[in-house]
Amino acid sequence: MRRVRTLSSFAVLSIVVSLSAAPSLAAQDLAPPVAKTIAKVDTLHGDVITDNYFWIREKTNPEVISYLNAENAYTAAKMKHTEALQQKLYDEMLGRIKETDLSVPYRDNGYWYYNRTEKGKSYPIHLRKKGSLDGPEQIVIDENALASGKKFSQLGDWAVSPGGSRFAYLHDTTALRVYTLYITDLATGKRLGDPISSVVPSVAWANDSTLFYQTADSARRSNAVWRHVIGTPQSSDVKVFQEDDVLNNVGVGRSKSGKYIYISDDGFTSSEARVIPTANPTAAPQVIAARRANVEYSVDDIGDAFLMTTNDGARNFKVQRIATNELGTGKWVDWIPATDSVFIQFVEPFKNYVLVVERSGGLRRLRVMDLKTRRAPHYITFPEAAYAVSPTQNVEFDSPTLRFVYNSMVTPPSTYDYNMATNQRVLLKRLDVPTFDPAKYEVKRFMVTVRDGVKVPVSMIVGKGWKQDGTHPLLEYAYGSYGSTTEASFNSSVLSLVDRGFGYAIAHIRGGQEMGRQWYDDGKMMKKKNTFNDFVDVGQYLVDNKYTSKDRLIANGGSAGGLLMGAVVNMRPDLWKAVVADVPFVDVINTMMDASIPLTAQEWQQWGDPHIADQYAYMKTYSPYDNVARKAYPWMLVTTSLNDSQVAYWEPTKWVAKLRSMKTDSNPLYIKINMAGGHGGSSGRYDVLRERAFRYAFMLDAVGMANQ
Repeated sequence: MRRVRTLSSFAVLSIVVSLSAAPSLAAQDLAPPVAKTIAKVDTLHGDVITDNYFWIREKTNPEVISYLNAENAYTAAKMKHTEALQQKLYDEMLGRIKETDLSVPYRDNGYWYYNRTEKGKSYPIHLRKKGSLDGPEQIVIDENALASGKKFSQLGDWAVSPGGSRFAYLHDTTALRVYTLYITDLATGKRLGDPISSVVPSVAWANDSTLFYQTADSARRSNAVWRHVIGTPQSSDVKVFQEDDVLNNVGVGRSKSGKYIYISDDGFTSSEARVIPTANPTAAPQVIAARRANVEYSVDDIGDAFLMTTNDGARNFKVQRIATNELGTGKWVDWIPATDSVFIQFVEPFKNYVLVVERSGGLRRLRVMDLKTRRAPHYITFPEAAYAVSPTQNVEFDSPTLRFVYNSMVTPPSTYDYNMATNQRVLLKRLDVPTFDPAKYEVKRFMVTVRDGVKVPVSMIVGKGWKQDGTHPLLEYAYGSYGSTTEASFNSSVLSLVDRGFGYAIAHIRGGQEMGRQWYDDGKMMKKKNTFNDFVDVGQYLVDNKYTSKDRLIANGGSAGGLLMGAVVNMRPDLWKAVVADVPFVDVINTMMDASIPLTAQEWQQWGDPHIADQYAYMKTYSPYDNVARKAYPWMLVTTSLNDSQVAYWEPTKWVAKLRSMKTDSNPLYIKINMAGGHGGSSGRYDVLRERAFRYAFMLDAVGMANQ
């Protein structure tokens, strides 16, 4: 009998072992593997929960690895007829990338920093020049050298010391978000001290000899901040702060002014930040504002004041200010008031300016406030009806120049420097996309009224002359969780579908923050099903209004967007020709019951806590794994990675096994498992394109276009 790990809130009633096992690769031919069934039957809140496939969680079990390999072999065999198409798609997508290229340099403490990519190399090379761009080039770190001989390589957070002499970086080769901290001397290239293991992002320098970093608990929740002095062993490091409440995550960073180290301690519904002067890095952290229920905030500093962006009495957030010498007195005063129509996302401080990054009408806006002349605030204008814009690389505090990247569904990422004193902008670089001609495409932006009367924005790109007659295939994409906003941004890869007649539509559904904080609040916890209803209703609208038809509509989402895919395919399997669920979070009840799984306990404030009866009942109504039924499902492709620490591989794997045992149709159901990747799949840029080509080939095959 297989040993079963039970939770304290479960009562195990029975375990039944089936004699069926995964077939050998030689015997399976084109038949899908059959998952062995071991039924764990539990009770919770008087309900019966059955999990026939929980054994798949045993990652070190050779039988599990054999089963995963069998799934991959089956998928490869069934998709073999698309290999030429996959290669064609890969070549097209690669052809839209300038493989050897330079990023736009930015200045920091007397150096110019930039990246170079080189043809045939999977990762960027990080470089700098001292004084001017005419100076000699120095390699800060070559990610290709880091990745040599590794199946997976990810450079995490990195930071150069304030004097420019030392470099701290985090490197992960496990895909599990478990990093090792290395510190090097940039003059000699030699490492300083021993590596520090089991670090999680991020790192922050107080000065050239003192560094702060983070570690995590057993569930990979960032819970502690440490102070390290260069030249001393890790055993001498001082724990500066630890958070034991599993609902909260800790972060550390250096303020843009260089005056402070900030320690954030945030949950999904409350915040508490601390500050340490960089001039006195051994000082005890001082609390900015004590934690209060349902009050979130973030902190910046300008001159002799702290700024706090908070939702305290302000659903769409406001900005408050307090003099630095009054910290701890509670004498915060409103500086930028809240409004019902404008959502303040964050502020970007400069010595003489503050950039307010906000949202209104579903779009991001940039508002410039002049602290020196006190002239009226002004907005930076943009030419298109739907776009994405983000401030970037604004590392110099004493500067009148704001750098931002602007793009849209037909405008490649464009880097601008904007003079906040003169309101003049300069285009520094527009990403070179070979073969791309924006005149061949058009963007549509419209609102869909969903079942409860709310209007959901949709952004869509189609080929010029595209006819709204119901004959075109269409890919509907969404995420809709965590308040994460999906912008109408440039995607060169999806052009391979659009060029074949597809429409590509982004549904800006509730759960994100496209339309403000209320948009997020109305798509989580006990209102989570609004997210799924919005996506279904947008899909139905696209069919009813002849943007596409049911036999040409494809749905796609990943991670929490994969949960969306699992929910909607149970709700309306008839609406989609195909569904592609990437690294999907689908076993909501079982996962959220187990606080030892990464990203579980703190997310009780996002999805709900199944230990609480009413929340459990609501979650079970949409949990994809628990709602698989004996009915017909569309074409389905599911992807996962063996080393995914954010959505464990066993969730999508056993979901596919259950679907295969229940569905009444003969439509393809494939799962593709990356045996070395993480939550984002592979780490190298060429491998990422291969994975994307595979997905697109499946989509084209589903709508009868495998030969195009």
